[in-house]
Formats: sequence, C-alpha cells, structure tokens
Amino acid sequence: MEGSHLRVVLPAHEPEGSPLAAARVRRRLTVEEAAARAGLSVEDVRCLEESRIYRFPSVDQALAAALVYGNALGISEREARTLAGLPAGPRTGWSSRRWLAIAAFAAALASLGWFVVPELRGGDAASGTGLVEQKLPPPWEIRVDVFNGTEAPNAATLLANEIGGPLAYRIGTVENAERLDYVQTRVYFPPGSSELAERLADDLGVGTQALPSGEDPSRLIVIVGRDRAPRG
Repeated sequence: MEGSHLRVVLPAHEPEGSPLAAARVRRRLTVEEAAARAGLSVEDVRCLEESRIYRFPSVDQALAAALVYGNALGISEREARTLAGLPAGPRTGWSSRRWLAIAAFAAALASLGWFVVPELRGGDAASGTGLVEQKLPPPWEIRVDVFNGTEAPNAATLLANEIGGPLAYRIGTVENAERLDYVQTRVYFPPGSSELAERLADDLGVGTQALPSGEDPSRLIVIVGRDRAPRG
C-alpha cells in the first residue's frame, strides 16, 4: 500500500529565498541578531523565514509575529510592495509610521503566502448542508501528519501551512516520506475515521485511502504527491 512505510527525514529548506529572509540578509543581520532586534525567539524567526506558520499556536499569532519582525527590520513601503510582487506605485502623503506598519504587514503576507483566506466552514442551514460535519470533532482536535512524497523541496511544509492555517488542523510531524515517487496526494486514515478524512480531503481537493491499522482515530496522514507539489 502506498505510504505504509514512512521514515523521518528532515525536509530541505531554503530560507534565504523567502521575502523576510531576503530582507534580513540585505541588512547583513544574522538570524540571532534579527531575533534580538524584534524581541522574538530565534526559532520563531526561523519559522517565519521558512514559512512554517503551522508551528505557531494560531494564524493570528503567526501574522502578529511576522508584523513585529517586518517592523523590526524597517521594511520600507517600496520594499514591501516588491516583496509582495506588487508594483511600487506612486508615493502618498501618509506618514512614515503608517507606511511602516502597512509595509511590514505586506511583507508578512508575502512571506506566509496568504493573500486570500478561504471562508470558514459552515454549511447552508436552509439546505441542510453541514449537518454531518456538526457531529464531527472540530479540526483543531485532529492531528495531521504531513509527508512529502515527492522530490520537490518544502512540499510538505507548504501543504502543512494550508492544513494548519486556514483549515485550523493541529499539525504533527512534517517530514519526507520514505518514497519520493507518489503521484496523487491523499489523506490516509485509520479504521473508523473515514468521515474525518473525507472532510479534510474535500477541503484539499484530494482523495482518501484507508490504513490497515491505527490506534488513534483522531490522527490523519497526508502524503503529498506530484499533483500538489510546488513547481519551479
């Protein structure tokens, strides 16, 4: 069965390619120096620069930390727009303090890759949709382990950000799978957890597959295949 054997392999990260890391390097600051300047822990800074937002307790805390970090780096208006992939645009009469806050927030969004956040799950009361979901435990009570089943770097991290961020699941292990030749991304579930798996699979637009065993019905496994791997 696909994914029946997994091993722990640290994924390859390239933080220097992220917007916030690039801004830090241009200022000739080490991670430790930048963390001290922002009043954040070194681990928090590394998580921000590597876009590992699932390591923060909540989306709000991840964005708040990114805003503080961008502000500490002194990211300018034009730099923030460039980091976010937006045109520099004409200057306005806003104060430098206001621009600094907006610039830091834009850089934070660019680093985390969140310009659009999916609507919260709910369902139409009139049509009766969502009734089955109401019987299921909330996402934050479900642990999801994410494994990269491809040779694309950071594929597991990127999908874990989506699962642990907007979808609000509790992220566990994020590593490479033993094999790196998975074609389709799937949600694997232990006996008795098919509805939980289908809910997550529907959100991700992927399929599901049952595991032969498993003692924790609140633990799901996602293995990223080439269909969801980042390109380029």
